Amino acid sequence: MIRIAQLGAGRMGSVHARNAAANPRLDLAWIVDPRAELANALGEETGAQVTTFAAVLADPAVRGVVVASSTDAHLDDARACLAAGKAVFCEKPLDLSLERLDAAAADFTRPGLPPLFVGFNRRFDPHYRLLKQRLDAGEIGALESLQIVNHDPETPPPAFIPGSGGLFKDFTIHDFDLVRWLVGEPVVQVFAWASCLIDPEIAALGDVDTAKLLLRTASGQLCVISNSRRSGYGYDQRIEAFGAAGALRVDNVTNSAVSVWRAAGAQADAFPYAFIQRYAGAYQAEMDHFADILAGGAAPETGYAASRAALAMAEAAALSAREGRPVALDKE
Repeated sequence: MIRIAQLGAGRMGSVHARNAAANPRLDLAWIVDPRAELANALGEETGAQVTTFAAVLADPAVRGVVVASSTDAHLDDARACLAAGKAVFCEKPLDLSLERLDAAAADFTRPGLPPLFVGFNRRFDPHYRLLKQRLDAGEIGALESLQIVNHDPETPPPAFIPGSGGLFKDFTIHDFDLVRWLVGEPVVQVFAWASCLIDPEIAALGDVDTAKLLLRTASGQLCVISNSRRSGYGYDQRIEAFGAAGALRVDNVTNSAVSVWRAAGAQADAFPYAFIQRYAGAYQAEMDHFADILAGGAAPETGYAASRAALAMAEAAALSAREGRPVALDKE
């Protein structure tokens, strides 16, 4: 078993720690979080011991670290782990500032560093992976356009908004990474319309809760993204890909395949309520990928470059929404 540690015992930290503890190839030895109550509870649940970040960096037996600390700490925590010779699995985003990310580029890209894996979990969803495989196999010919629907069931608490980075960096960033992955080429232009239609308190905090985006790739492919902080019917996650010879689509999954048929009509089961339920398998697959990386059997599927590309699109979208114009992206 490969000895690892984890920074962070909050919502995403709990997901990753449980998956690490359940993975037969990983030994989750340490949990680090300044919130002692959370750290102790997660440590008791997973069998890990609570310690300090300095102790993790100094432990030569720790080969990898899961960075699920607060978002504003990701960059520095990941950088410190790599400098100490530890491979890193960092929850997205690597940072909320493109300027800071660019300034730290050498700390993540110089030769000889341990692997850095940044967790864009949707690439690891089995439905999306099969869509990607069939796209790459040419089942619908050349891809011409893509549509992504990403709607939350309800708005987050207002206290979440200030530290989130805003809709585009917190929420749409998943869609930006999916677009870049599925089309297989750079996005060169972004146009975004955004409004606050659901919760006026989100507007008061300087953010939006509803957005429609149009992206154009280097070869002219068009991608449409629909975002909302509230669907009213569950976690709405759909993709449609249109090609020269047909279309591929991933519809919403339901909690079960059972439907009820009555005189009034048919009713399917509900959608998963939120991302933790919908992408549970993807989070497990991410941790398994990290185990592959640590064992030397795989290179990280997403790292610094993927993080920078998604963040650049997020900043371009925010600028487009503010100024009401398309925004060109620098070459990757």
